[in-house]
Parts: sequence; C-alpha cells; structure tokens
Amino acid sequence: MIDKNLDSVDLSVDEVYGGSRNGNSSDDPLPKLLGVDNGAGFRHLGQRPEVKTLKLLVLKTSFSDMNWPDALDCENGTFVYYGDQRVPGDLHQTPRQGNLILRNLFDEAHQHQQSSAFPPILLFGNTGTYRDVRFIGLAVPGATGMGGDDDLVAVWRTTNDSIRFQNYKATFTVLDVPVVSRAWVKDIQTGNAISSPNAPKPWLDWVGGRKFTPLKSVSVSSVRSKQQQIPGSPELAAYANLVYEFYKEDPYAFERCAMQLARLFMPAIQHWEITRPWRDGGRDALGTYRIGHGAGAIDVDFAMEAKCYGMNNSVGIKPLSRLISRLRHRQFGILVTTSYLDTQAYQELVQDAHPVVVISSGDIAAKLKERFGSLDNVKIWLQKI
Repeated sequence: MIDKNLDSVDLSVDEVYGGSRNGNSSDDPLPKLLGVDNGAGFRHLGQRPEVKTLKLLVLKTSFSDMNWPDALDCENGTFVYYGDQRVPGDLHQTPRQGNLILRNLFDEAHQHQQSSAFPPILLFGNTGTYRDVRFIGLAVPGATGMGGDDDLVAVWRTTNDSIRFQNYKATFTVLDVPVVSRAWVKDIQTGNAISSPNAPKPWLDWVGGRKFTPLKSVSVSSVRSKQQQIPGSPELAAYANLVYEFYKEDPYAFERCAMQLARLFMPAIQHWEITRPWRDGGRDALGTYRIGHGAGAIDVDFAMEAKCYGMNNSVGIKPLSRLISRLRHRQFGILVTTSYLDTQAYQELVQDAHPVVVISSGDIAAKLKERFGSLDNVKIWLQKI
C-alpha cells in the first residue's frame, strides 16, 4: 500500500506500507504512519528508556542480517529479535538505548501483575522495495512456557579479531490481533493505550494478567521444497559445506556429529548410542528424548539416520524408508542430512504422518551460525566432536 494518507489507515497483519520513491530516508513510511522517527531498528514515542514513560515502541527488522537472525515463527506466533549491541562494548550502552529498553520491558513483564503503563510494541519487517515495510503484528515480551531466564538472554558473539561481546536475544509473542485500528493508534499517541476503549482484548489480557494469546498460522503445506531445506545464501551455505567437507571422507564419523547437531535443536535428548553398521553401509543411532521435568518426566525412544551428502545430492525414499521401518511403537525418528530430503520422499513422509523430524542443510547452517557465530568457531566445535 502506497498511500498519501498513511496517518489515517489501520494496521493490518502482513499488509505492506510504502512511502515515497525519492531514494533517500524520506521514503520511510513509519514517521507518517505512526509519528516515529526514521532511525534504525528501535523507534519510539514518549521518553526512553523507562517503561512508564514510553507511549509506543516500534521494532523494525531487515530479516537479512545473518549475524543477527531475527526470526518470525508463524506456526507458534513468536518472534525472536536481537538487540542493538552489534560491536564490543557495554551491553546496555548503545546509541539508541535499545538494549536498555529491552531489559526494562522484560523486567516489567516478569512482574506477573497488572501494569499501570506499558507501551504497545508494533513489529515491522523490510520488504526489499525502497523503504516499504510489512506489518508483522502487535507483540508483547515473552511466550507461553518461557520463564524469566529464557525469554531475554545475553548471547555471546566474537568479532573477526577474536574479541568477545554480548547482545540481547529477545523472544516476543505476536498477539492474535489481525488489525490495529487507527482509533487505538491515536489513543496510544496521546498516552491512553491501556484506558482506550479501542485497545484490543488480547493485549489488555496480557497487560492485566500476562495471558498470552498468540497469532498462530498453520502452514498450508508441511512438505518443504528443496529451496526451503537448503541454505538461503552463500554465507549460510558455507556452514553446511564446512560440515560436509569435514566428514565426506568418513561418513561413519558423521554419525556422532549428527547427534550433536540434533541436540542443538532438541536439547532434551538424553542417553544415546551409535549402533552397528548395516549391510547398506549406513549406521543408526538410538536415544531417548525427555518430556516433562523432574520426577514426572518421561523418556521417549527415538532412532536417528544421518546422511553426509553434498548439497545437490538429495536423500531419497530408500534411506527414509529404512529409518521408518526401524521405528517401533511409540518411537519417533530423526533424519539429519547435510543435503535435503527429495520431494517424493517428503510427500510420503507427510501424507503417511510418519513421526520423523527432518534436519536439513539449511536448518544446520542457520543453527550453527546462531550458536557459534564464525566458521572458525564451528571448526573448533567439529574438532572436539
């Protein structure tokens, strides 16, 4: 939507809002849309960084920074956002006080009681066309099942000069509010967000009782294409290729690496062991995955198949069928590959509802980048395995 009347329109989830086409900062639609400045990721109305003096917070992401991979999980209605400390220095001493704002927001959210004042948080993402933005939704700090030690964490990163520093990784819930009305936006701008009769109920439920009502969206198709399974950029591809090159001469050794990769995605994996080789040259791993906590927890058995293939050599029906055939009652499977599962195999997996988790090269690359940062750190990790 390229509209001269941006200051009067409602905000609809996934609607695109465009500004001018001058090729400079004046193209930014957010100042006219919401009255905020045309700065970086953190925009605001009111006085920062205190929660009680902020009227509105706008978070904008490019979705293109692989060092800081902001991510929207449409299925669960959560959004991961990285703070604005991108170089070594004090975690909270950033130019726009973004990390200080994040800390204050989550501190207030963890009070688990009604907030007398809390700024609505509006999420936007770049579209790649001029400075147009897509409205992601109305968000609140935290998520169902995440405690105060999990929803805002300080993660470590390392510069090319091997200097370590920290930045925030924040998890938000995108609320089930398909439209933010212009009437509420006007009330927000005057400092009446909570008292406004136009405030959406899911947001008031969270402000008053910390009740999460996420906007969940189930994928039309659970079958991922090749492009959805492989790395989306040459930079990310380097991470998957590094693993492949490390093990391509000894695929058996990849079994242990595959299990460690699976544990990065599924930390609740407990005991595991590599099983004996099979006639077709492959080997399986068996293990248990813990569900629940403490004395009430249960362990569920799983079997894993690992395939160290080049990026263009897909995993077909035969190895997938081999894994499925070895699953006993109440077991699930994990397929880990440095390539991808071909379309026919993926279709059969989904259509027959087999309980198999697929971890492909794209998944591996993104996780290694997020967890270890540089390729050198990944090499050290591989050598330790």
